[in-house]
Amino acid sequence: MAELQELVVHDSGDGGGEDNASQKVELTIDEIIEEHVGSFGCSQLLQVFFVSLAWIFDSQNTLITIFSDAQPQWKCKGSACPSTSMCGLDRGAWEWVGGDKSSTIAEWGLICDKKFRAGIPASLFFVGSLIGSAAHGRLADSYLGRKKTILLSCLLTAITSFATSFSPNVWVYALLRFSNGFSRSGIGICCLVLSTEAVGRKWRGQVGQYGFFFFTVGFLSLPVIAYPARRSWRNLYKIISILPLAYAVLILPFISESPRWLAVKGRRREAMNVLTKLAKLNGRTLPTNLSISNPVIAEDSGRTKSLWSAKWALKRVCTLMVAGIGIGFVYYGVQLNVENLSFNLYFTVAVNALMEIPAVFLGSVLLSFTNRRILFSSSAFLAGILCILCILFSGKRKSKHSWPQLSVEAIGFMAASLAFDVLYIYCVELFPTNVRNFAVSMLRQALMLGAAIAPNLVVLGRLNPSISFLIFGGLSIFSGVLTFWLPETRNAPLHETLEQQEKEEKLSSGNVGGETELVGSN
Repeated sequence: MAELQELVVHDSGDGGGEDNASQKVELTIDEIIEEHVGSFGCSQLLQVFFVSLAWIFDSQNTLITIFSDAQPQWKCKGSACPSTSMCGLDRGAWEWVGGDKSSTIAEWGLICDKKFRAGIPASLFFVGSLIGSAAHGRLADSYLGRKKTILLSCLLTAITSFATSFSPNVWVYALLRFSNGFSRSGIGICCLVLSTEAVGRKWRGQVGQYGFFFFTVGFLSLPVIAYPARRSWRNLYKIISILPLAYAVLILPFISESPRWLAVKGRRREAMNVLTKLAKLNGRTLPTNLSISNPVIAEDSGRTKSLWSAKWALKRVCTLMVAGIGIGFVYYGVQLNVENLSFNLYFTVAVNALMEIPAVFLGSVLLSFTNRRILFSSSAFLAGILCILCILFSGKRKSKHSWPQLSVEAIGFMAASLAFDVLYIYCVELFPTNVRNFAVSMLRQALMLGAAIAPNLVVLGRLNPSISFLIFGGLSIFSGVLTFWLPETRNAPLHETLEQQEKEEKLSSGNVGGETELVGSN
């Protein structure tokens, strides 16, 4: 490979003379991007921007239950209330402030002895996301590719969101939330992988953070959308069903498929066409004698390894998944738990959404020079400690505003958001192209499993908020500890197959097990 690289024509003019044109040069995707396309130019900026826009409605469909399934305020119809709880009153003695259609709890009476039914739809949404992550990850790696999987996921998300608005009861609503979770699960994992696979190694961390920025934009848009629709949760679902459909029709056609995936599937001519297009938009021209080296390194049996047959890869994905359960539980749980703070719901959601902006900014800066393992662990530790500190500042719920509690909770959520974002980037870099989307989908399943448990803890937090914050804090700290057993990936190259990664890690580390720190080169 070193001898072949010496033959590459480095000027960006016509690609060399006739002698060079007759000498074929094979390079890996990484080498072509770094040396000829450009590590991060105008073409990759546009690609990343268009791809990352999909995170907006991914966020909206994930967090909409903060408003649609919230317990609204109530008041007595008379001048004075004989009880501080509506459970001790006749149904005709009190009413919901925003009307019976303001949320699912108000419309279907999910209170008192039925209060735990209120957490079922949100839990099933995340269960659907868990199952859908595996299905979409498999589709994206083996059959459809990243772009077509995003298209399928967007269309299904739009359909299921719109259908949810017609739910006649809580059980049909829960089923449709499950289907919506299954549908939207392909958006995040494919957008992250598709964005990072077209840029140079030093830009992977920053590019991954751009997607999370648009996730934050979607989070921020929810209070703006929810307030005008506060008297009808059904209208809220109808509004958010429009964006994924518009994206699939108007924007997705301008996005290119991952050249890495095309190369791994043997479609090297199509991969070269994508690289040529990216280089052209960057003001460069690929040498005419350039071709992509075969990324598939076959075993003696003629078949490549799967994620489950490589012990080192299995160990990594299991460790990531356990850590992901804790972080998913904390990240989504803290967002859903805002109703248990002593503040207006719209205000607290906006504050938490705004805290994701510094999290994305800090992640973009710190990932450029900080080890992934250390950054994730320290963020998880900070989030856990601050969640526990929320207990010390909690007063009587709804009786007064506790600004210290809100401040600590907001900073803790920022740290949890940073840990959540970094864990995704870490997963992308730990696995090769032929299983990368599947590995990210496994992490997504773990995050969704944690998130599926969180709504029930939020319901419990309505009785005692301290319990929810204590559990959030403990799981976050535990997740931070787990990643001490994973290798570092900063500045490491992205490999194409498990065999290739295993061999090159053994060579770079000198360890037969291949499970020491990755050694990358610029």
